[in-house]
Amino acid sequence: MIEKKKLRIAAFGFRSIPPKPGCAGADKFASELYPRFVKRGHTVIAYNRLYPSDNKIYYEFEGVKIINFKTTRFKGFDTLLHSLKATFHIIFKNTADHVHIHNGGNSIWTMFFRLAGKKTYISQDGFDWKRDKWPWYGKIYLYLSTIITANSPNAVIFDNIFVKEEFEKKFKKKFHIIPYGSEIPEIKNKPSVLEKIKLISGEYFLFVGRFIPDKGLHYLLKAFQQMQTNKKLVLVGGAPNPSEYEKQLSALADERVLFPGFMYGDDVNVLMRNAYAYIQPSDIEGLSPVILTVMGIGTPLICSDIKENIYAVENTALTFKQSNIDSLKKTIEYSLLHPLEIQTLADKAKQRARTHFSWEKVTDQHLELFFNT
Repeated sequence: MIEKKKLRIAAFGFRSIPPKPGCAGADKFASELYPRFVKRGHTVIAYNRLYPSDNKIYYEFEGVKIINFKTTRFKGFDTLLHSLKATFHIIFKNTADHVHIHNGGNSIWTMFFRLAGKKTYISQDGFDWKRDKWPWYGKIYLYLSTIITANSPNAVIFDNIFVKEEFEKKFKKKFHIIPYGSEIPEIKNKPSVLEKIKLISGEYFLFVGRFIPDKGLHYLLKAFQQMQTNKKLVLVGGAPNPSEYEKQLSALADERVLFPGFMYGDDVNVLMRNAYAYIQPSDIEGLSPVILTVMGIGTPLICSDIKENIYAVENTALTFKQSNIDSLKKTIEYSLLHPLEIQTLADKAKQRARTHFSWEKVTDQHLELFFNT
């Protein structure tokens, strides 16, 4: 790709870079993508959300300038308030010419940017209005936002083909697809991480992510309850103020289940590399960055058979029937009986990740879109 000039880029719609407790895939995505923009010589300003309980504030991350705006803890409105502040700061302070926005629920702000003469791009990772975490009014708002998402930005970017096809069918127009990347920096072995949680390499299953109903952790815990195994189940994630759902998960756990809290970076990568298998029991996903990372590391993977997961793993992982506790239980038990088979699949997954999902390629594709729209 020939770059004719250096871009001024602003980005918001995620929670924090680097990720903090309660963060999600968009935060990891932003943390991977924007420093790569900077390394290409572009200027990037990222707008972090600052919640009342936050006690760690970032002003720079790998060359990305960070601006922090306070927001409310009230679910859903935290995004709107923060995005409003970011929008007016970008326009009136003229901090960028290109604005990259995460989450179609933020598409309402693209109209302001277009009026201000700024190019805008929406990254839409899934069917947000279908997620159980939203109340009825939130689902209505997110559904109506799809109309703005489809028509107002300069471009809409999807991370998986299925959501893209549904939008194209509904709105009779073409959109763009750019998947997540999978590779990570070389992992520095940190046995202290395993020692801290009292884990033995290869003797635990792992999940990393947000503790919300969409992720299907209630299926996983119920399946694990019924199993006879000495292996641990490690659930990494959770928020500083546990939700009712998180409390329900704790009630389902037995002494084999560990909740070490929020982690990211090398610590998580070490946990992934040393796990017997990684389990992703989700009901709803976009293209999961965690799945791609696990594939890139070469750890065996067990995931629900939703089409977004199948698109990522193809035939390189064990899959079970979505929302089916018995199917999940039998699949985990199968993995315990066939360690060589699941490692062979993991090796194939690693090769697939290297071939199809590269952060450098993702960076090229985003910049090419910014230059050509």
